[in-house]
Amino acid sequence: MEYLEGIEDLTGLFEPLWLLVATALVLFMTPGLALFYGGLTQTKSVINMMMMSFAAIGLVAITWALWADGISFGESAAGGLFGIPGGFALYDTFDTDPSALVEVGFGATFAIITTALISGAIADRAKFSAWMIFVPVWLTLVYAPLAHWVWGDGGLLVEGGLIGDAVGEAVDFAGGLVVHMCAGLAALALALVIGPRRGFDKLDRATPHSLPLVLLGASILWFGWFGFNVGEAAFPDESGLNVINTILAPAAALVAWLITEAVRGKKPSAVGAASGIVAGLVGITPAVAFVSPMGAIVLGLVAGVICCFAVDFKWGKYDDTLDVVGLHFVAGLWGTIAIALFGRAELIGDGRGSVLLDGEFALLGAQLVACVVTLVFTFVATFIIGMVIHKTIGFRVAPEVEDAGIDVVAHGGPAYAAAEELPAETR
Repeated sequence: MEYLEGIEDLTGLFEPLWLLVATALVLFMTPGLALFYGGLTQTKSVINMMMMSFAAIGLVAITWALWADGISFGESAAGGLFGIPGGFALYDTFDTDPSALVEVGFGATFAIITTALISGAIADRAKFSAWMIFVPVWLTLVYAPLAHWVWGDGGLLVEGGLIGDAVGEAVDFAGGLVVHMCAGLAALALALVIGPRRGFDKLDRATPHSLPLVLLGASILWFGWFGFNVGEAAFPDESGLNVINTILAPAAALVAWLITEAVRGKKPSAVGAASGIVAGLVGITPAVAFVSPMGAIVLGLVAGVICCFAVDFKWGKYDDTLDVVGLHFVAGLWGTIAIALFGRAELIGDGRGSVLLDGEFALLGAQLVACVVTLVFTFVATFIIGMVIHKTIGFRVAPEVEDAGIDVVAHGGPAYAAAEELPAETR
């Protein structure tokens, strides 16, 4: 393996360059999500759905730079409840360590995709203006504190924080708690605040307007996810494991989802394949550096099965339009707990092992506590924020706007011009 020795000599140069590439990959995930969500929604609200993702890019990036990065990764305060920003608009970071701005940008892309994920639960009926207010408020009061709790130095759920010191440090490599459980729970809270779509009980359970967009979006998400899961992996020690696990888990989940559909008497569907990919990607996100390739396959298989059932749970209960809860909350929860079930002790690296491989339960306790804290905090805080907006300016469009389509009313035109409206030479 002499060639590896030469590669390792370049580690100091490679790692910052890779982080730049990873940042671009994760940012690219949000346009991919816009295509994925846009394809799943109704024709009359495609633009609105995609615009919610693009609005998240602009609003989150600015908010992150001004103060949210400091709340997430600044010096810990109040027992790890939040970080203290070092300066407004990254002033201190720019002044003392300009190279650290790469890390800031990488963190911003995580915050962007997390926020954009929430929009899928309120498709077809949310005011764009209300969304524009919700995004920076939610990022500041929910996402940034939670990121500090899990990833910040001395955060609440890690060493140095009140809960972390009491029950043990929670483990989350790339966002099972911070990204996916957080987004899924926030989505559930907003879906309950806004209420179901008109005629929800009579809606077809699978009415995507464009399957090609769905599959294209899922493919871009998978591509970008390598930046997500490998961005901060130690090169070359962790990067190879993270890469193969990011391939195996979604592949296994895709197969498991299609088989589950067939067993349930359904035809294997394009939406099922895309959803299986996302379920596997979400599930492996927190565990990618802590499980073996075989563990990644098992994790993906279970994620594909449980999420295939979970997305149907909403019917008659709450209207999570694009299954943010069934995919992101459920798979994120599963992946976070799976670390404690069959994570490798040598990969976890803090002296704790897993239940099935080592017969140890300490990590399982820490993971369960972290999941409960994330669940309660995210849901309650998001519900309050959403309710305040809903009771003041209103979070839901008028019934006539919902019936006519938000694209025409809120964005000035439909996504697709009718054939009779096109110039003759383009028909």
